Amino acid sequence: MLRLSSTITILPLAVLLLLCALRIEASVHEYSGEKFVGKGNAFFVHGGSEGIYSSAPGLNESSPEDSFIRFEKIIFRRPLELSSFSSGSVHAVVFEVDDRETIGGSAYGGQRAVCCTADLAKLGVCKEGQIIYRPSTNNPEWPQIYGASFDIDMTEAILHPKTLQITRTGMYNLYFIHCDPKLKEVFVDGKTVWKNPTGYLPGRMAPLMKFYGLMSFAFVLLGVFWFSQYARFWREVLPLQNCVTLVITLGMFEMAFWYFDYAEFNETGVRPTGITVWAVTFGTVKRTVSRLVILIVSMGYGVVRPTLGGLTSKVILLGGTFFVASEVLEVIENVGAVSDLSGKARLFFVLPVAILDAFFILWIFTSLSSTLNKLQARRMTAKLDIYRKFTNALAIAVIVSVGWICYELYFKSNDVYNEHWQNAWIIPTFWQVLSFSVLCVICALWAPSQNSTRYAYSAEDASEEFDRDDTLTLIKPSQVVSKDLKSPERRSVGPDNDLHEGDIELEKTA
Repeated sequence: MLRLSSTITILPLAVLLLLCALRIEASVHEYSGEKFVGKGNAFFVHGGSEGIYSSAPGLNESSPEDSFIRFEKIIFRRPLELSSFSSGSVHAVVFEVDDRETIGGSAYGGQRAVCCTADLAKLGVCKEGQIIYRPSTNNPEWPQIYGASFDIDMTEAILHPKTLQITRTGMYNLYFIHCDPKLKEVFVDGKTVWKNPTGYLPGRMAPLMKFYGLMSFAFVLLGVFWFSQYARFWREVLPLQNCVTLVITLGMFEMAFWYFDYAEFNETGVRPTGITVWAVTFGTVKRTVSRLVILIVSMGYGVVRPTLGGLTSKVILLGGTFFVASEVLEVIENVGAVSDLSGKARLFFVLPVAILDAFFILWIFTSLSSTLNKLQARRMTAKLDIYRKFTNALAIAVIVSVGWICYELYFKSNDVYNEHWQNAWIIPTFWQVLSFSVLCVICALWAPSQNSTRYAYSAEDASEEFDRDDTLTLIKPSQVVSKDLKSPERRSVGPDNDLHEGDIELEKTA
């Protein structure tokens, strides 16, 4: 247990030290030496993707309700040895996801190209070497395309500052594109600022600030109930109830940190690295402790058995592994998140967590089955009743989780371009609500009360040898009775010894 606690203490500090020197920004997208990557007949740098809500026409940057994308100090650079020629333009292309088909074209139904080819130039639809685009049918002023070109012997091409006001709600994408193979060594420096009417939070994240505010309030209400019961019946508190107290405390800190993380992010456009790391860490510790609590309760710890015996090291190992895998995933997913697009590398870190979760579920229900069978065999009706309710609640949670995972897969498979970004915030918040609901069920079942000791482990449970394997060989009742009767009858009643011995002998020969 000391190893696990020291790991939990050291890991967030190590992550914070690694990240504290970085200026992690989100709605402020920074580019530092971003190189162009060839795809098809064009070269690209992805500048960002965010959901942005529209602002009213006629507003300017000084208005707090203005939505815009602003280009600041965008500079394209090339090596000195490749500066002996002038070049075509390097473009900044901004478009709404519904207008993605307006970028690029093809000749005679062939492969789609972003840059104008010789065949398309012959058709007169574009000029060879230029980006192909046509005005959007929904908004003729979009997509927005403008650029800068290199003069001879110049190593820099400066894109003049520009602000694009957003008057239509949508998922906006920014790409830097050029069509000149001789500029393949060009890279981009500078930054862009993206803003929504309510602040700098990306559109998909904007509802999360309110959600975590509400969840903070919900945890406060749960904490008031639990801590009041804890204070009233502190003499009757069980070890299990101390674990639940820890989970509630961690949940309160997690929700508060997430709320302040998004509030700071929304106000400044810069995500506070320290707060994000602590929010992630408190959340990971809470999830780990919650799973361990459910597992040891399923095994009967503190209720029908005093210790976990030889399983303690295995439980700690599983919990420690889950903590490390979850911490890595959450740090990668949340710390330094710039765009509203999920990285493909995320799948690599999701799989270990999913496998460990599946192992937790399997172990929990296997242990619950064994515990219920033993409670029923020992006729511990009070404990059996509470464990049945606990099992039913977990079964419902697992069924709902599987259903939601199927919906999540369906949602993401049908939202390749993030067109449904306004509803995407529901996906992560569901898991928070589900875990909070399970915690509420546990609090209701095992709330501190004057009868708490009724569900605690006692010496009577020890006499029942609860931990003994259920597959013991059964002894014939007649043999048990005869052995039990033989010795006490001889000691207690002298004159009748012969009669009873005769009866016993008849039973043996029968």
